[in-house]
Amino acid sequence: QVQVVESGGGLVQAGGSLRLSCTVTGLTFGSYAMGWFRQAPGQEREGVSCIWYSGHLTYYADSVKGRFTISRDNAKNTLYLQMNSLKPEDTAMYSCAAGRLGPCSPSWSTNEYNYWGQGTQVTVSS
Repeated sequence: QVQVVESGGGLVQAGGSLRLSCTVTGLTFGSYAMGWFRQAPGQEREGVSCIWYSGHLTYYADSVKGRFTISRDNAKNTLYLQMNSLKPEDTAMYSCAAGRLGPCSPSWSTNEYNYWGQGTQVTVSS
């Protein structure tokens, strides 16, 4: 059984930083693309970032480019999202998801992701 568990969310002031973590069990983590998504109240879920299985290629949404960094430690079955220079508009529930074997794409199609976590709340105050 695949389990995806996020952690690291919280309340932070604008301009601050947070690091999200996502631990995956039940699959060969190092073979799968991984992605971070977020959903604010009343809005559709949007793709934030994704990373290839090996970690050597990453993609970012324009809204977070230059501020967020995605990374993974395949030895620890863990995905990370370092979020710097946070803005109030970054407030959302952040979820990670395991995608297909190998690559990810910046199409942010949720159809490419089969396993999802429950999410961790990030709130940025102004």
